[in-house]
Amino acid sequence: MKDIQTLIQWIQESHKTVFFGGAGVSTESGLKDFRSKDGLYHEKYDYPPEEILSHHFFMQKTEEFYKFYRDKLNTKNFKPNITHLVLAEMEKKGKLSSVITQNIDGFHQEAGSKKVLELHGSIKRNYCQKCNKFYDEKIVFDTKGIPTCSCGGMIKPDVVLYEEGLDPVIMQEAIKEISTCDLLIIGGTSLNVYPAASFIHYFRGKHLVLINRDVTPFDSMCDLVLHQNIGEVFQEIKKEI
Repeated sequence: MKDIQTLIQWIQESHKTVFFGGAGVSTESGLKDFRSKDGLYHEKYDYPPEEILSHHFFMQKTEEFYKFYRDKLNTKNFKPNITHLVLAEMEKKGKLSSVITQNIDGFHQEAGSKKVLELHGSIKRNYCQKCNKFYDEKIVFDTKGIPTCSCGGMIKPDVVLYEEGLDPVIMQEAIKEISTCDLLIIGGTSLNVYPAASFIHYFRGKHLVLINRDVTPFDSMCDLVLHQNIGEVFQEIKKEI
């Protein structure tokens, strides 16, 4: 509790706070992450999930890709949790500048956050590879087979697959946010996914905080480390913010 009180004090005193989050933010909504012992990468499929979610697999075995995608990445029966809601409230009250997320579920916007930088894209957006027309998630999750555009082109989710690069505009904005904040709160991420994890090296502020159940390679760099469920921490933050 003492560590959480320290974090709350830092939030109250901070002129610019940024939140950088990963899969652990959404697992408390019921979604599976990828790398934990119960994650998608430890389930058995005809192909490894890392391969299924790659650019070459999408292009060569598109129907197989969509089977996995619909089965594992549909968030229709899930909703934002306490962490998403408190972050949105913090932004509304001027206590948070932005959310930088590695997640693709769109829960931060659903909870009410306005400035969300989605490093890996979003399942909520899909586009035609032929004419670039955009569609919402219904074009994928409410259909079968390979979704196609009215022009006949194949539709691709606006998510960053393996072998694809991050959007340079979003990447630069994320680096700018991290390099100009005085409090950076990292939550629910093992910090093993690059290049996203490397952005933390741009932090030049006052306090670097990490909230994650497991030890990460960046623990020693932080001013405060909380090895607990992120939802429990934000439940306490809610009481004060």
